[in-house]
Amino acid sequence: MNTDMKKKMSAPHVTRHSVRASAIIRSDQIHRYMDHGRDFIQDDLIWEKIHKQKNPDPVRIRDIIQKSLTIQTLNPDETAALLNVKDKDLWQEMRGAAIEVKKRVYDNRVVTFAPLYCSNLCINNCLYCGFRSENKAVQRRMLTQAEVRRETEVLAGEIGHKRLIVVYGEHPKTGLDYMIETIRTIYDVKVKTYKGTGNIRRVNVNAAPLSIDDLVRLNGSGLGTYQVFQETYHHETYRKLHPVNTVKGNYAWRLYSLHRAQEAGVDDVATGVLFGLYDWRFELMGLLYHARDLEQKMGVGPHTVSFPRLEAAINTPFIDKTPYRVSDEDYKKILTVIRLSIPYAGMIITARETPEIIREMIPMCTQRDASSRIGVGAYSDPYEKQEAHRQQFILGDTRSLDEVIRELAQMGYITSFCTAGYRCGRTGKRIMDLLRSGREGQFCKLNAVLTFREWLDDFASEETKKAGETVIQKEMEEIKNRCPSVYSKAICRKLDSYYDLIKKGDRDLYF
Repeated sequence: MNTDMKKKMSAPHVTRHSVRASAIIRSDQIHRYMDHGRDFIQDDLIWEKIHKQKNPDPVRIRDIIQKSLTIQTLNPDETAALLNVKDKDLWQEMRGAAIEVKKRVYDNRVVTFAPLYCSNLCINNCLYCGFRSENKAVQRRMLTQAEVRRETEVLAGEIGHKRLIVVYGEHPKTGLDYMIETIRTIYDVKVKTYKGTGNIRRVNVNAAPLSIDDLVRLNGSGLGTYQVFQETYHHETYRKLHPVNTVKGNYAWRLYSLHRAQEAGVDDVATGVLFGLYDWRFELMGLLYHARDLEQKMGVGPHTVSFPRLEAAINTPFIDKTPYRVSDEDYKKILTVIRLSIPYAGMIITARETPEIIREMIPMCTQRDASSRIGVGAYSDPYEKQEAHRQQFILGDTRSLDEVIRELAQMGYITSFCTAGYRCGRTGKRIMDLLRSGREGQFCKLNAVLTFREWLDDFASEETKKAGETVIQKEMEEIKNRCPSVYSKAICRKLDSYYDLIKKGDRDLYF
């Protein structure tokens, strides 16, 4: 064996997946989006802006709030100023404005979905992840297409979901061909319900970064939103947490995954960060920079933003040792500032959080999951207790979709199962323009009523149906009161007609 070969084999960071990483990562599909060879996250500059905006003038903060209320993306200095607010009363003003922004853009709706884990096979060894390759405490499993079908039958036919976020580990066995096949299997499922048919109408995907060519293929399978979390925007922290010479270890390949998706024709992309890996203020600024770079380079910002907190996972000691755990109080600040900084974006709060936190923050959020099971195969093979060896992390809210919808209705919110906008072409830049103007909320209010009527008739318990009927009546009255100033008389007549047809058993009628 020659000396060079010995050096390669003894190199401390070379893994058996190094060749695969070099074969996947296309440097030309990174550098084309950079500015003079640099990515858009400049660590020192972010900290400089945070420190320069200390002790902001309350008058300036109120001016920034007013800008958010016009549904304009804030700049980094403005966001840094919000992060530095100390006065509790001013935070309450910010919270009130965040709730108002959500109402102006998305009206009175909350969208629900469920995660579907198709596999927990993974070649990566991220220190914070329960599914990391070296964690022997996790039971590994990959769903067959028959198992994907059965999981979908439960989700669409017994629980009543219309949207899924399908999650894949990064592994050769669950690559692009497997993703495409599972998406097609999910869309193919049709289940008879009490009055109609249960089916999934929107399949969003959480997966590894892909090349442009692969994203073109994935998009052709009926992909909804393509979601990739950066995990942490801090370069040094990212390097420490992800082994080099792996696909996941390449910061820039991951950072520009959503740019590539949009170039590949994927209209809706979703970003997020895992709060708890580094200082939450820096990470929030990273989300803003990401949104602004997508706007500037690709013309469209993120469709949704997610902000999960690091949660306990079996045999994952890193989680207990991190100095960056986010308190409940700081978490509430995170959501408030995101809503004000990226006002057009959907905001997803997940079942990682407790019902109490979700209840308090849902007024500024647009989406949440419910009836969630994050073990592979856990919908068709249910378990009463959270079995840590089957899950990536431990959930905070394990309530059923029926319970969640009842609570939302009692709070005055309508649960929307609408996916019409995507099928009508209200995606990408078009939906962003509609969101900024408030017009998308008008379409969605109509469709929310119709899809909520469907769900109540097909899936709701009597107690939930009673709470839901009150909300529907209120929403219908609001629509009629906006006729003809917002809705034409023809639209109101059409709504009444569709509503009656749905009550008789018709399904999937929309504007």
